[in-house]
Amino acid sequence: MRRPLLPQLLLLLLVACLINGILLPPASCGAPPPPTSIHFELIRKPPGSRHRARLEHVQEMARNDRLRAAMIAARIGGRRKALEDEDCDVAGVNGTSFAMPMSSAAYTGIGQYFVRFRVGTPAQRFLLLADTGSDLTWMKCRHRACRRCRDPRGREVFLAYRSSSFAPIRCSSQLCKNTLPFSLTRCPTPASPCAYDYGYADGSTAQGIFAKEAATITLSGGQKEKLKGIVVGCTSSSAGSSLRPSDGVLGLGYSQTSFAASAAARFGGKFSYCLVDHLSPKNASDYLVFGDNKVHPPGPGRRHARLILDRRLEPFYAVQVAGVSVGGQLLNISRVVWDSGRGGGTILDSGTSLTVLAAPAYRAVMAALVRSLGGYPRVEMKPFEFCFGWKREAGGFDEAGVPRLVVHLAGARGGLVRLEPPVKSYVIDVADGVKCIGLLRSSWPGVSTIGNILQQNHLWEFDIAHKSLGFQPSSCSPK
Repeated sequence: MRRPLLPQLLLLLLVACLINGILLPPASCGAPPPPTSIHFELIRKPPGSRHRARLEHVQEMARNDRLRAAMIAARIGGRRKALEDEDCDVAGVNGTSFAMPMSSAAYTGIGQYFVRFRVGTPAQRFLLLADTGSDLTWMKCRHRACRRCRDPRGREVFLAYRSSSFAPIRCSSQLCKNTLPFSLTRCPTPASPCAYDYGYADGSTAQGIFAKEAATITLSGGQKEKLKGIVVGCTSSSAGSSLRPSDGVLGLGYSQTSFAASAAARFGGKFSYCLVDHLSPKNASDYLVFGDNKVHPPGPGRRHARLILDRRLEPFYAVQVAGVSVGGQLLNISRVVWDSGRGGGTILDSGTSLTVLAAPAYRAVMAALVRSLGGYPRVEMKPFEFCFGWKREAGGFDEAGVPRLVVHLAGARGGLVRLEPPVKSYVIDVADGVKCIGLLRSSWPGVSTIGNILQQNHLWEFDIAHKSLGFQPSSCSPK
């Protein structure tokens, strides 16, 4: 009598899978494919509501942007100067380029975006500013046991001494000496931790130590996993008005030590986000995604600009602007303004709210827009150069009467691509019945900055591996 074949076949299949699990990728035996992305909820803090709150919000936002623009100019200016010095070595370039502080830490959070971040073992939870202009992730922190570890302002504090994965970086290491931004030269013993000391434009200070840690991430399939070995800053002491309510910063800038570099290296070399409206309600949110964005998959309107990863502009991501047009007319702006090699250039910055243009570009764009809005009664509203009043009962404000602003960018695959922001991203509401042209001027020579309001209602994908910046119109509503 023949023995049934089914048990034998099942045994052979089991053996094959065991061998396959050792020699071949596990997907060959029907296991689910490895996750291709991770995501974080991206949160917009509400500005408040009604006339007074909105006006105060916008004015505070503009003040923060001016301070940040000055920091960006000083930081990039220092880096350019260092790189032009033929005698400077790698360590010298690093030390000079990071003479200014990590800028996003100096802000209240008005006009910015936040993510919930879990770090340590066991994980501790924080609300961090998501900043493409910062190359270090840091939290307010205690690395030694203490009786009163709470932050006096009620913010969360990372209790690093309770984390089994917290590993201070030694001051004697090459990572501390040559790579980490803002690191001090002080090294009492080879085993002492690598320390930093930030100084801010308003006199605020922050001190702490660098370490390697593990972050808890959510994979595309919903599973939790540890991302180990990320560089973090443990800020143990801070003083001054600029370091106001926030638990810290999530560094998304371009550098080898940023969280963006660590996460993107593992998940396809790219990250993406979609920014909800700056006046959105408290519950409005979207996602910051590393890897393939399944929340907002590529659509027919996707365009690809060249992503410039220029040492002179680190840690900022840059684009090559070919020109700006208003109402279909290309404006007369010198090409030098857009040339990073000649004192200009253009960066994208999630930590800047309003778009900041170098003086020659600002004058040309403002003149073109003001001409089209001259029929409205002018209103003085600092710090904006041009504001106007409008009444709902008199027919309201018709966006169709505003000429479209278009930024022409060098394409990742050659040619030019067009960034066409909605009118509400550059003619902004500042109070009931009052709108302003939401642009700020920066000094020349100097970089221009595409702020987060002009980035709104678009999905942005920073493909670091292929030096491509993908973008497409989007409602930023998770599907």
